[in-house]
Amino acid sequence: MTDLRKTVERFWAAAEAREWAAFAGTLSEDVVYTLPQTRERISGRERFVQFNREYPGDWHLRVERVVAEPGQVASWIHVRVGVEEMYALSFFTGDGEGRISAITDFWPEPYEPPAGREHLAERY
Repeated sequence: MTDLRKTVERFWAAAEAREWAAFAGTLSEDVVYTLPQTRERISGRERFVQFNREYPGDWHLRVERVVAEPGQVASWIHVRVGVEEMYALSFFTGDGEGRISAITDFWPEPYEPPAGREHLAERY
């Protein structure tokens, strides 16, 4: 079985480079991409590649961390679209060929912490 961590690293590198053939090569034909916060699901390699190719704006990403175990990988990425910056958490599942068969993406929004814990936490 191919190392899924390396596949995910190639996935992110190809996305940043806009190398769509290489990007597609990391995916199983029936990959499923899920965005729980917007309740969207994209099924199939062709549609998922098109979704990324057509994503608006001049976006760039940097991988912050990858954590892997056999068949599953999690990544934390920093994304910049113009002047806007955000973070995403992505969970990948692999197929028997070492390709990505499922991705679940979370795009958390920053928020202000509740009052009353200023004495315990430092803001950065």
